[in-house]
Amino acid sequence: MTRELPAEFWTVPYVAARFPGSPAVLADPDLAKGANCQLFAYRVLAHFSLAAPPLRSSELWTDTTATTRVPVAEPLDLVLVNETDDPWGAHVGVWLDTDQVLHLGAEIGRPVVWPMSEFAARSRYRTVIGFKRVTRAAARPGSPDRSRRTG
Repeated sequence: MTRELPAEFWTVPYVAARFPGSPAVLADPDLAKGANCQLFAYRVLAHFSLAAPPLRSSELWTDTTATTRVPVAEPLDLVLVNETDDPWGAHVGVWLDTDQVLHLGAEIGRPVVWPMSEFAARSRYRTVIGFKRVTRAAARPGSPDRSRRTG
């Protein structure tokens, strides 16, 4: 799946101020200008025709309109991790495959794929809050419908 991402996804710098709905993103949505973890994850999903709403992590966790909580992650599900089980301020990544998460964080500064053990080894990411599945296909002219069932 990572081979299907265009090269420009791998050079996105981490910029905390560029989160979904932020003034910086509204003024210039170009991902090359940087992103926080949520914006990056949502753009990855959009590349695969999934429409994640522009929510911050705690809003994402409680959302039931465009996403659903799932007990076991599948490719392209969102992963929320934090220091505690509080979704406020949680870090968001994209589940790729068995134990592989694509994410953008301040520590590395560029997109990286980590196994879950890398998150567990860091106090700020040690708690897995859970997994969310986007249930809406993105409206992109000419793109195939890749909507998925919930559950």
